[in-house]
Amino acid sequence: MAVGERKDPFAGFNFRVRFDRTGPDVAAFREVTGLTFTTAPIEYRAGTDPALHVRKLTGLRTFGNLTLRRGITTNRELWTWYRNVLNGLPDRRGGEIALRDEQQADVLVWTFADAFICKWQGPALNATTNEIAIEEVEICVERVELQ
Repeated sequence: MAVGERKDPFAGFNFRVRFDRTGPDVAAFREVTGLTFTTAPIEYRAGTDPALHVRKLTGLRTFGNLTLRRGITTNRELWTWYRNVLNGLPDRRGGEIALRDEQQADVLVWTFADAFICKWQGPALNATTNEIAIEEVEICVERVELQ
């Protein structure tokens, strides 16, 4: 009996992040979280419905904020983007998060649009540890699509 082709799941450590109008070197992140999407249910029942339960309709969709973490360097592109938001400049960008296979080819790509940094967190500094200083940004996105 022949065995079918094995389809292993992809490893979560092999990914890339890109932003519009940002240099390629800014997007070397250690961690990306927040690919969360929800659709709120709307419960509805008309008085003439014969069934004695509510119908469930699809409501508004929401897309979770993306949280990205990386080792902090002298590259200030993320801080500059956040500073634009702080100063009231309309600096919304698009981008993508790509999960890659072992040959570094993109296998799943999530694209997002109308994003802006809504939170920037600097590194925790502690003289008694031996850790990399981590910068964290939270990015509000209006829509995400799986390509």
